[in-house]
Amino acid sequence: QVQVVESGGGLVQAGGSLRLSCAASGSPGAPGTIFSIGDMAWYRQAPGKQRELVAGITRGGSASYADSVKGRFTISRDNAKKVVYLQMNSLKPEDTDVYYCKVYVLGYPYWGQGTQVTVSS
Repeated sequence: QVQVVESGGGLVQAGGSLRLSCAASGSPGAPGTIFSIGDMAWYRQAPGKQRELVAGITRGGSASYADSVKGRFTISRDNAKKVVYLQMNSLKPEDTDVYYCKVYVLGYPYWGQGTQVTVSS
């Protein structure tokens, strides 16, 4: 079983910064099986709304962003540690959401439980 855990959310004032982290652990097969992570991504979702893609990054490091966060957010990853980060700068109240991490292992998506980001005006 693969576990995905996000951290780093919190309350910040508009214009501030936060750094989210997401770590994958466990194993998709027998305990101790070594596996590599494929594509990784951050999504966000507000109550009553659809989950939307914020940023994604391939195993090779190619990144893509939603238009709403381009120039403000940066996604990065550490393949050895099986961790993906989301550096969020110049935060706006409209960035307030629950942020979810998704990672692909052997072609199958695994989701984290989400971390709340609240930006006050």
